[in-house]
Amino acid sequence: MKKILALMLALTLVLGLAACAGNNDQSETNQTETNQTEDTAAPETGDETAADAETDAETEGDTAAAMSGPITVISREEGSGTRGAFVELMGVETDEGDMTTVDAEIANSTSLVQSTVAGNSNAIGYISLGSYDASAVKAVKVDGVEVSVDTIKAGDYAVSRPFVVCYKEENLSELGKDFVSYIMSAEGQAILSEEGYIAADDAAESYTAAGLSGNLSINGSTSVGPVMEVLAEAYKALNPDVVIDVQQTGSGTGITSAIDGSCEIGMSSRALKDEEIAEGLVPVTIALDGIAVIVNQQNPVEDLTSEQIQKIYIGEITDWSQLG
Repeated sequence: MKKILALMLALTLVLGLAACAGNNDQSETNQTETNQTEDTAAPETGDETAADAETDAETEGDTAAAMSGPITVISREEGSGTRGAFVELMGVETDEGDMTTVDAEIANSTSLVQSTVAGNSNAIGYISLGSYDASAVKAVKVDGVEVSVDTIKAGDYAVSRPFVVCYKEENLSELGKDFVSYIMSAEGQAILSEEGYIAADDAAESYTAAGLSGNLSINGSTSVGPVMEVLAEAYKALNPDVVIDVQQTGSGTGITSAIDGSCEIGMSSRALKDEEIAEGLVPVTIALDGIAVIVNQQNPVEDLTSEQIQKIYIGEITDWSQLG
């Protein structure tokens, strides 16, 4: 009897150990399957994240490429040399006259055009290359060409014009003659180049100070004005007894003042017209300048054709979305 009981107890123990071993194997199997499932799922999560990121990037790209909203056209005032050159070069001026849209906002100086465009994300304007501030606004390409000294020199950039001083021989003093000579000297032309313009004479001779004294009045273009002030300061450093008054009133006013004798030298940011030369004015081209077509820095537009610019300024294109 005792032997039978002992056998039964031993059998029970063996069966219990076998059951425990089976449960452990099953647990390990279940854990392995769980880990495999997670390992398999992990790449799918990564793929989904990458796909989501790609979709987000494409959405942001589409947003950046798109521009819509009414175009705010900024133009210089009538009589401005910059406006005169711009409307002629861009075909805004026709046989019927300057066709700039009546909806254009008028800014009476280069600095005001730039600050207005900087403060309006839908605005477009045009300014002298020498006054262009890349930290404030963005210059777009015109017909695929960037505005720069090199592209203007090469004749690749379409929107460029001369900087001109003008005077009547009978009204020009010795001081006035000497100052014009300084502008056209190696030193004066170097200043124009340093200020971002294209010198008119790369082979100019050096200037020798004449030691003159007196007052000289200069009037005209707000585009030429800033560099003229730099030239005047440099000239006065060599001729300390000279006083030069530079007034920035616009090319038209400067030309008229030189004709009527209210100033000795006029400044113009366009070539003189035949009728102005017929009044006895002598024009002297002191440099070449590009006209930068500018937009707000937030505007994604990078390139405009001459035709698109023309249509914007005559009022045929009125919304950025029309540019595609």
